[in-house]
Amino acid sequence: MSLESVRAFFAEKAPEIEVILTEQSSATVELAAIAHGVEPDQIAKTICLRAGDQVMLVVAKGTARLDNRKFKDAFSAKPRMLGGDDVVELTSHPIGGVCPFGLPQPLPIYCDVSLKAFDIVVPAAGATNSAVRIAPQRIVELTSAEWVDVCQ
Repeated sequence: MSLESVRAFFAEKAPEIEVILTEQSSATVELAAIAHGVEPDQIAKTICLRAGDQVMLVVAKGTARLDNRKFKDAFSAKPRMLGGDDVVELTSHPIGGVCPFGLPQPLPIYCDVSLKAFDIVVPAAGATNSAVRIAPQRIVELTSAEWVDVCQ
């Protein structure tokens, strides 16, 4: 269902963006970089977090790590990673395929400024072997995301 929801999202909002399927898994940043011929930094990883009562998605460059102090300054709470079952329930995407596209319900989405270093990034697209090539600003436009600075 997840890959289909992402395809439907792009068909409606950005039909020029193609969902790419690979033979090999792209479930980790390293595997995705190899599968798509880019540096690990250029993979846009999506992290599902809780800050207090708020659940959100943060999209950052592949090698970025959350900075707890920056996150707490931005959201007034410590970041808490959600467990795999919760991530699947909230996003409909499997771990390794989580992305801000084709969600079953709206979630707040934030793009870390680390993505701004690239003209094109490669986020997952709802499956462990799918992705899209997209400009970071286009992610923001399509998902109504906000820019934040929460990574090291």
